Amino acid sequence: MTAQSMADAARLLYDAQVSATPIPPLTRTYPGMAVPQAYSVQRINLARQIGAGRVLRGHKIGLTSAAMQELLGVDEPDFGYILDSMVLPDGAAVPVSAFCAPRVEPEVAFLMRKPLRGTGITVDDVMTATRAVAPALEIVDSRIADWRITLADTIADNASSGAVVLGEWVPIEQAPPLPETTATLVVNDANVGTGPGTAVMGDPAAAVAWLANALARFDTTIEAGEIVMSGSYTTAEFVTVGDLASATVTGLGSVGVSFE
Repeated sequence: MTAQSMADAARLLYDAQVSATPIPPLTRTYPGMAVPQAYSVQRINLARQIGAGRVLRGHKIGLTSAAMQELLGVDEPDFGYILDSMVLPDGAAVPVSAFCAPRVEPEVAFLMRKPLRGTGITVDDVMTATRAVAPALEIVDSRIADWRITLADTIADNASSGAVVLGEWVPIEQAPPLPETTATLVVNDANVGTGPGTAVMGDPAAAVAWLANALARFDTTIEAGEIVMSGSYTTAEFVTVGDLASATVTGLGSVGVSFE
């Protein structure tokens, strides 16, 4: 892809997000778009958002579990950014019209007390750098029509991000061992998914370590005070108007969101 075609692809995604109108897969429009070019497209839109006054609040890791990789037909994790406009409190009411095809998934969010800069970051480094963790719901969305995505499509589309809903922060010293936790996803009183912490790359903290090392390729540090969404314990569930979704993570508590 040329610099112009990457800029054009970024504009297509940005406009699709603003209008909540999905577009055809970028990998069909731009057959030369591989993973490195997709991250370049993603970062063009990050710069555009910051230029428009948004604030970077953190990062998200996607496709960390076998369930999510199988769902979307990919075989490796990816990452995206979290803006201030994407962070919602527990109990928030969210308009479905703001998204193209939203889904929800249960995760653990990390709040950093110290910077993490790869390479060579380990799980121990992550735990030492973490101030607190919280039960969280990620609202994932795809600006690609019908979720017909390849890995490059979802990376360019900010790892299919939508919003994050954060529960109460639990100091890391009081949190249970994360690989031993279990997350349950409930939509309208129906249990639609349960998964163990080990589903997230063996340990949600291992996913954060992977992210810190991956970001090093872009000369990017996970900064103190930033949030990291570590990846879903389960597959993702579609939601629509009138739905109420919640996630419970053992030892951490619950978080919920409604859709209107």
